[in-house]
Amino acid sequence: MDEALTPAQRLKRSRVMRQKSKVIQRKRTIAMKKRAPSEVIQKRALKKARDILSKKILKDRDRKDLGYGELDQLDKKLDKKKSVIKKIAKKMLPHLKKAEKDRIEKLRSSK
Repeated sequence: MDEALTPAQRLKRSRVMRQKSKVIQRKRTIAMKKRAPSEVIQKRALKKARDILSKKILKDRDRKDLGYGELDQLDKKLDKKKSVIKKIAKKMLPHLKKAEKDRIEKLRSSK
């Protein structure tokens, strides 16, 4: 994510994603049959690192239970920790590459 979204932007994005959900689902099933490029794996690592930090910040609360304002505050806190997120993502990269390799091997062996 580049920057935190306003509540109106969140609602608009929610509506757009609901409209495009079938197309996204179809493309995802096609993409899951192929090996993920390194950029996608890098993006996954960044997302996982961001999730790890958000769990640390939220402690026992769930992200789904937060309101728009709280989500906004969380996004701003995470934006300030971009260097930490990058470090965590770099450490996770080998694990994600191995997981992707295992996934493809399992997919090919089941055919």
